[in-house]
Amino acid sequence: MSGAAALPGTRLELRADRVAHGGHVVGRHDGQVVFVRHGLPGELLEVEVTGAGPKGRFLRADAVRVIEPSPDRVEPPCAHAGRCGGCDWQHASLPAQRRLKAEVLAEQLSRLGGVTDIEGVPLADVVDVRAVEGDHDGLGWRTRVRFAAAPDGALGLRHHRGHAVEVVESCPLVTAAVDDVGTTRRTWPGADEVLVVASSTGDRAVIVDPPSAAGPATALASDVAVPGRRGRTWVREEAGGREWRVQAAGFWQVHPGAADALVSTVRELVAPRAGEHLLDLYSGVGLFAGCLAADVGITGVIDAVEASEPACRDARRNLHDLPQVRIHQVPVQRWLATSAPDHADLVVLDPPRSGAGKEVMAAVLELGARAVAYVACDPASLGRDVGLARERGWRLAAVRGLDLFPMTQHVEAVALLLPPA
Repeated sequence: MSGAAALPGTRLELRADRVAHGGHVVGRHDGQVVFVRHGLPGELLEVEVTGAGPKGRFLRADAVRVIEPSPDRVEPPCAHAGRCGGCDWQHASLPAQRRLKAEVLAEQLSRLGGVTDIEGVPLADVVDVRAVEGDHDGLGWRTRVRFAAAPDGALGLRHHRGHAVEVVESCPLVTAAVDDVGTTRRTWPGADEVLVVASSTGDRAVIVDPPSAAGPATALASDVAVPGRRGRTWVREEAGGREWRVQAAGFWQVHPGAADALVSTVRELVAPRAGEHLLDLYSGVGLFAGCLAADVGITGVIDAVEASEPACRDARRNLHDLPQVRIHQVPVQRWLATSAPDHADLVVLDPPRSGAGKEVMAAVLELGARAVAYVACDPASLGRDVGLARERGWRLAAVRGLDLFPMTQHVEAVALLLPPA
């Protein structure tokens, strides 16, 4: 049967030859590319077609039978693996997961960024993905989970590329404090979603959407939530030797070791000096500004730029003791176009998944910084923006991959960009 005729539900046999961005492996059937979930490179698989790409250029499929398994294949630690959309790589050993993520990171930097080597070393030999402290063999790390509610109110997670809810009584990826909420109160009648946040300080918040569906949830969470004014709820986090107050429904890294790992990696790569002017772009609640303030000292300056009003409100509270930090609530692109200084010594970029983009990258590179640290949660966006920097003569001098999301296809990376010599 030709690939063009392979409709959803069709079974095919193919060999997976490589990993692809997004938690897939890639194979071919009758010359047509097939992106397969739940397989591993080198495996001979029976797959079931689930859909096709635009104009039928490729197929999507799920592995339904492993004919020749990879030596990296393991028994998933969760009975819901393969149905729940929360995980991608539970069927791979942890070393294999990190190797696959490194291959994806290198491939995106090469294909989209045009990078072949870093400081003369071939890209494939220098890009890796490292474990961080705070999980237990890749489990028990997720401190923030937005559960979906099934029609009967049972909690779970949605299927990959779908809206159906896979009901889970317990999730091995979440911390005990998060899992406890789901197991204590297994049904939430009338709810669409239930956000559970358990912070590093022991604070916990349960936020039900719509609020009218909470019912007894208030009693369940009353001894652990941290209520604020105007209906807001905050939790306290610890990172970089500081305490941070963040809105429970706002952004904070989900892995308990993520914030410290990111700060230490950025500090290692750019080595801030006393008296320097640093820009913290997409600064959120002020993590990098707050942790690097001691490096630039009281004679230095940090401009922290963030569009989100709630995040800036938290940043002002978190950083009120640091006079060298100036917080600007404005979109990064607008601030760079209208208010940025003529020069900055260092820039830390931590954009959303879509990346910084052409205009922001151009403006940043015009500042004459001695180094730019780019924190990326999407390898494709990073590759594209590194390519934009290389077009202007900058070079990728280092990249660090961090496994902040074990068992999933997601990977965080910090790239060091240096100006033309």
